[in-house]
Amino acid sequence: MDDLILANFAMHITLDPAETEYVRSLLQQKQVKKNSVLLKSGEVCRCVYFVVKGCLRLYHTDEGGKAHIISFSPENWWAVDIASFYSQTPAYYSIAALEDTIVYWFRLDTLEMLYEKIPKFERFFRILTQNGFIIYQRRMTAAQSLRAEERYAQFQRRYPGLEQRIAQKHIASYLGITPVFLSMLRKKLLPATGLPADGLIRDI
Repeated sequence: MDDLILANFAMHITLDPAETEYVRSLLQQKQVKKNSVLLKSGEVCRCVYFVVKGCLRLYHTDEGGKAHIISFSPENWWAVDIASFYSQTPAYYSIAALEDTIVYWFRLDTLEMLYEKIPKFERFFRILTQNGFIIYQRRMTAAQSLRAEERYAQFQRRYPGLEQRIAQKHIASYLGITPVFLSMLRKKLLPATGLPADGLIRDI
């Protein structure tokens, strides 16, 4: 099962057999039930998570109790409140499972050991952070400048196949629209998206 995370590392760095075995010795695995919360806003983010199977969401809940989803982390994606993790201060965001999920995780002290033992991992996590920052900036720009149809199309490109797996209300939260408007939007765009008309997207 560690093949997926090793392939993820291989996107940016090359490990020799000894380094690979050392990384394997540090990997911690956890099974997370659907709707379980891995991180609650106000707690300190102790871990960075890599999704092997399932899907996580990173979100903020406003004073009115409304959740605003910032990102999804399906298979082969990472999830963390990065400011809380690296500063060890209370988290602004929460992380929860949208499906039964399997993750690998690293604590900050484990990452520091990894950086010291295999310095090339600093490069890997630097690139990961850079790419995450780029995605975040583009998402913020899209929220301010793109129409809902364009944001929906962007979501489909970024997370192919995910909308058949998660509730429509979560997609709507990510897009910044209501579930009713998303349903209308999907019906309008159905011929162009090629999505089936038999309700494969779950509404609850």
